[in-house]
Amino acid sequence: MKKIVLTGGGTAGHVTPNIALIERLREEDFEISYIGSYEGIEKGLIEKLGIPYYGISSGKLRRYLDIKNLSDPFKVLKGMREANKLMKQLKPDVVFSKGGYVTVPVVFAAHRHKIPTIIHESDMTPGLANKLCIPKADKVCCNFSETLEYLPEGKAIHTGTPLRKELFA
Repeated sequence: MKKIVLTGGGTAGHVTPNIALIERLREEDFEISYIGSYEGIEKGLIEKLGIPYYGISSGKLRRYLDIKNLSDPFKVLKGMREANKLMKQLKPDVVFSKGGYVTVPVVFAAHRHKIPTIIHESDMTPGLANKLCIPKADKVCCNFSETLEYLPEGKAIHTGTPLRKELFA
């Protein structure tokens, strides 16, 4: 049985495509785990599906002045340590990242442990977390063909967004 770790969070937009993937991955008999933040929206959405959920420390990487800019880098470093530990523990065959600041430690840890990583970018231009993760990823999927111009040639593929079966009912 192949093992996959899904990651993504901060907003439901970073989680719902993973939920669509979970349906298909279950059909293909994958062992699925999810890494998100301790208190993010993703926790409740994923646990409802009966998927093992692992929380890590995460801090937002802001590009503007905010008092949290003093503490959040330490949260990211803690998240890196926790993600490294989880990669050793879970030993996934692949990591799929949907974006959001919680994914940065997970993708970096996967790269460090030589675990293939796929990123999905839903927006026209990559967000900050995905920009940081793209150099560490093996493949980058995107919704729009126009997004390919912002992604490394040979690494990017236009796939669209995973959709849940309920949309077709």
